[in-house]
Amino acid sequence: MQHLIWGLASFALAAGLIFLTSPLAHRLGLVDAPKGRKDHANITPVSGGLAMLFAILLCGFLASADPGQGAMGFVLAASLLVVTGVLDDRFDLPWWFRMGVQVLAALLLVYVDGARIDRLGSMFGFEIASLGAWSVPFTVFATVGAINAVNMVDGMDGLAGSLVLTCLVVVLLEAVDVGYASLTSQLPVLIGAVAGFLLLNMRWPGRKHAGVFMGNSGSAMLGLVVAYLIIRLTQHPLQRVDPVMALWVLPVPLIDCLVLMLRRLRQGRSPFSADHNHFHYLMREAGFGPFCVALTLSGVSVLCWLLAHLALTNGVAPVFVFAAFVGVCLCWYWLTASRIRAVQFLRTFRRLLRQAESNLDGRASDNTLNY
Repeated sequence: MQHLIWGLASFALAAGLIFLTSPLAHRLGLVDAPKGRKDHANITPVSGGLAMLFAILLCGFLASADPGQGAMGFVLAASLLVVTGVLDDRFDLPWWFRMGVQVLAALLLVYVDGARIDRLGSMFGFEIASLGAWSVPFTVFATVGAINAVNMVDGMDGLAGSLVLTCLVVVLLEAVDVGYASLTSQLPVLIGAVAGFLLLNMRWPGRKHAGVFMGNSGSAMLGLVVAYLIIRLTQHPLQRVDPVMALWVLPVPLIDCLVLMLRRLRQGRSPFSADHNHFHYLMREAGFGPFCVALTLSGVSVLCWLLAHLALTNGVAPVFVFAAFVGVCLCWYWLTASRIRAVQFLRTFRRLLRQAESNLDGRASDNTLNY
């Protein structure tokens, strides 16, 4: 109950800070104006990352029985990313500088908190009990990858926040399932902060535009949060969560990032170049609204995690769960090789969702009449 209270406090603090600091963000130029590929209609504050960080650090500190124990690397890394992100939102820093800061943040997790990926289990068909000298570079690669995956999916109101919130809830369920008490106690504060941000960022029905963006500061921090939690969940010496689950707790951003980077490289372009070929842009072209995109992709994420979780708990070998992830990536790569084909597929999917919704509404009406 105490952890729930701190989660609610984190929610209220994040939302309150966003609301109260929006005028200051406008005065300081911490805003995102419609231009270029940015097709939102209003000048919008990008103070969401700062508000979430403050809520997480303050509520996490107050809720912890031993505030100085075990998370200093995360605190330093998250603060570094948010400060860099704020400067990037204001002054548009070069990509190589941002990448260097991301690498430094990953190294802080490794050398200050001891959070590193060392064991991959048997996802490749044979047991990898230790990466040895490759542990640190692999951890840096995975952490930077998670940061950029969240950043790349942050292209529509409410989407990145919803997918990260879904990931945090899924990690909480996994931690509860294996009895990982320390992780379970810390997650409500993180969930509360992201939910408080989404209260003002999501394009709720009836709302014409988001009241705040997370900015590069927020997307970088949330990517770090996801990487840190997954490392702790899958690398604990006494845990029972197979490392292959790291691929299935945040499937949409990872698949989107991997497929787009591979396609850009094959086209001779930078893997970090911008375009409108992300999941959410294709869905928008197929007729999905921002709220529906966030809700649908969050639902897909939960379904993917649930199937992977059930497969592992019912004795399916991790190599097959890994193969399923690769198979989904290849299918999406093939489908999106033709934009027309991808949009047509998504239109059909949207039509099926609308039919299912109509059927559910009809059954609800019938039950009401029978009652």
